Formats: sequence, C-alpha cells, structure tokens
Amino acid sequence: MSTTTLYDITVAYDDAGGTGGADGEGDGGEVLVLVHGHPFDRSMWRPQIETFAGPERRVIAADLRGYGGSTVIPGKTTLTTFAWDIAALLDRLGVDRVVLGGLSMGGQIVLEFYRLFPERVRALVLADTFAAAETGAGRAARNAMADRLLREGMGPYADEVLTKMVTPHNAEVLPAVAGHVRDMMRGAPPEGAAAALRGRAERPDYVGMLGRVAVPALVVVGSEDTYTPVADARVMSEGIPDATLAVIEGAGHLPNLERRAEFDAALGAFLDSLPPITSRVIDRSGSFENHRGGQVASPRRNP
Repeated sequence: MSTTTLYDITVAYDDAGGTGGADGEGDGGEVLVLVHGHPFDRSMWRPQIETFAGPERRVIAADLRGYGGSTVIPGKTTLTTFAWDIAALLDRLGVDRVVLGGLSMGGQIVLEFYRLFPERVRALVLADTFAAAETGAGRAARNAMADRLLREGMGPYADEVLTKMVTPHNAEVLPAVAGHVRDMMRGAPPEGAAAALRGRAERPDYVGMLGRVAVPALVVVGSEDTYTPVADARVMSEGIPDATLAVIEGAGHLPNLERRAEFDAALGAFLDSLPPITSRVIDRSGSFENHRGGQVASPRRNP
C-alpha cells in the first residue's frame, strides 16, 4: 500500500506492475485503473491486480475518500468529487490516459470521469452499474440509509445485504469471498459511506451521454445481480457504440470476486482487443488548483 496527499485528503492506493514513464504508459504498457463500489475498498480489486499487473500493464486501485485507508470527509461526497480525486491521483502518479473501470458506484464514478475528462480515457469498463439518473424515491431511500448508517454503524447493514452483494449460493460455497465482502462492508467508515450515499442521491442522468462515448467499452454484469440486473447492463451496452456485453453466469453484484476466472477472462479479452497505445504528452500543471475541498472550480460542466 502507498499513500499520497491530494489537496485536503490523504489517499491510500495500490500501484502494481508497469515500467513507469513520464506519460504514465511506460514503454508501451497499459494503465488500468479500477474504482471500487460502495461500501467497499480497493481490496475488492486484489484478484484483478494479481491477474493483470505485470511488465506490460500497470494496475492502480485506490480507496475512495471516505473508505478504506483514505481520509473521511463527513457530509456529502458527489460523483464529481470522486472523479476529480481520481484525476488528481493520476496527475500525482504521472499518468495521462487510462483504461478506467469501476463496479456499481465505481461505475457511476467512471461515467462521471468520462464526462469531465474524456481525453484521459482510453477505454471504459462498466461492471454491475447503471446510467440512469436517481429517482425521487431513490433520493429519499439513499438519504434515509445515510441517516441509518450514522445511527447504527455498518454492522447491521452489512449483515442485511451480504446475500444481495453475493448470491446466497455463493455466500455458502465461497466462504472466503463472503467473509471478505462482509469485512469490507463492516469496516467502511459510516461517515464516509453516508457522505457517498448523499452524493449519489444527486446522481445525474448518463443515459443521454452513452451515444457520445467514443472509446471502446466493456459492460459486465452478474447474471443474478438484483441491484443492477442484466437489463440495466443492456441499456449501457446498446447505448454505447460498439460496446461489448459480458454476462457472468452464476454471479451476483460482485462477479470479479464471485466468478473471478470468468470475469478476468472477459476483462483480459477486452484489454487484448484494444488498439495499440499512441504516446502523447499533455501539460497538466496546476491541475490540483482546479479542485478545492471537494468543490470543482473550473469552467467544466456541472453535473
């Protein structure tokens, strides 16, 4: 694990493989950035770091603010704030363009990052997530859940949703996976998880943006996911030009853990299909000055 300070927060992250280089892509290697979901941490991507990090591919996975080893900021954390945090981390690490993947809330952060910084994205991986705006009922439910987490802590919630995050069958036959998922949820700071829920309650619509996505995209979903079912994945795969859809049989909301081999096979095939990297140099000096205290202060569009 490494840590770095970005404006008002400390971020914990893993950075494995690759050969480095001023443009973040070394001497021809790929950079894969993986964004965790709620209420997890970067350890949910440990299997994929083991699979994909190597001399020709660098893999980065960070704890989002409010989770894992990163700073907890109470209140409300929007998808925009998370996206700017990722951009700032990439600047600090000297990385320009990346293959950017995320699961669940992480997938929505990926969509927001693409909205803000399309020039920094080489390809998208959208796992067990959806692109529609939050509904009125959804806003009320997320804010109510935020209140509950602050009141009760993470334990009761973690026990309640474990067999929704992983299927009941997988929770039984894959006890190590179920234990890992339970531990991540129980270990999440309630203030950070609540802040993210309040931010997601304001989630904008990304469906209208899908047709303008101009990079390769892989959409992955567990066949038994009840949070973000296959129908939601099809909206994205059919909306993004030439996107690839991979349905992972027998998996719930966390196919990268429940069906690691199948998930890794789909991701590996997608990465292998990407066109060769073309080097470029972009001056990003002063990027940190565009973001203060979680508030975007730039001419970019607001969500």
